[in-house]
Amino acid sequence: MPVNGSRRTLVAAAALTAALSTLVLTESAYAAKPVSSGKGASTEQKGGGDDTGIYAAARIQYSGAVTKDGSTGNVTSSDVNWTPPPCWYAPYLGAKDFKKKMSKNIEDQLNTPGMGGSAGSALGELKRHYEDEYGWTDTPGYKDYNVEKDGEGMFWAGVENPNEPDPLKRTSCNDLPFWVDNGEAPPPQYEEAISPEILAALAYQHMQLPDTEVTLAPEANTKVNLPTWAWLDKAVFSEVQATAAINAPGFNIQATTTAKPVSLKLEPGTEDAETYPASGECAINADGSIGEPYAKGKADRTPPCGIKYLRSSGNGTFKLRATITWDIAWTGTGGAGGDLPNGTFGKDQAITVQEIQAVNR
Repeated sequence: MPVNGSRRTLVAAAALTAALSTLVLTESAYAAKPVSSGKGASTEQKGGGDDTGIYAAARIQYSGAVTKDGSTGNVTSSDVNWTPPPCWYAPYLGAKDFKKKMSKNIEDQLNTPGMGGSAGSALGELKRHYEDEYGWTDTPGYKDYNVEKDGEGMFWAGVENPNEPDPLKRTSCNDLPFWVDNGEAPPPQYEEAISPEILAALAYQHMQLPDTEVTLAPEANTKVNLPTWAWLDKAVFSEVQATAAINAPGFNIQATTTAKPVSLKLEPGTEDAETYPASGECAINADGSIGEPYAKGKADRTPPCGIKYLRSSGNGTFKLRATITWDIAWTGTGGAGGDLPNGTFGKDQAITVQEIQAVNR
């Protein structure tokens, strides 16, 4: 939301849409070069700028169990009302770089044929906002783009989440770029300013859980009325972590999101089946495994985790879906941390059920 309620602020921001829109990080952040964090360093000299004007300072670097192409991961939130942040504010450019980019954008638009009336007036006010600290009556401005403080802070700007499908949400961080001194927190009115909690949510969005296939006995081919045992060994079923970090002069934060498996849900793929337990939810064991491996001598026992099909699959198969529920929490810079919604990830397995009575031996 705009910091002040000024209509002129909105008009000015709209007038700059073509030249200074919310930053879109469409390229992979994995190879982003860090920015010098020493006081007095100029992003013009030390930055990792590209042809979009976006510096490495605004890029988020991901590591751990995350997708390698910048796409969303395979985790589905159990809370349908929870979504990753559609946008955020992040360090953008130092004072000299910002002046070079912003002043050119403003002048180019002011010199555009037909740029007059309210749009031209708004652009004029926007120019005064960054050139004269007293030039905009209802919003504190910046004297000569804060050039005297170059190296002592950065201008922050809105960044779109490229994985947000709703364009209105994606572009909602549309306040004008604002200055933040090195080592200082952004003004409290910028609730969407990048933070460990936002980074944790982004790590969640990009997290890649293991594609674990449930072990079955009998395997893939069972019999009507024969209990099928299901289990996951601890060795292939452990916690995973994803980390998101952002580094800029005077501003370095990160968050690690950790997913721990807590249960397995079995869905037989037909109503003519029974699950063990009846809920279909197999809890995790004390040693980190789920279920119990089948072995000789257990044919007369009820599996702690499994399925019994009550009719054959005919000439086809049933799609057994095994879904893992993961408990997800995060920790971040400064001792921050908390819980995120549980995540789920499932996989289908084709099961052939034959109309032959048999007993495991």
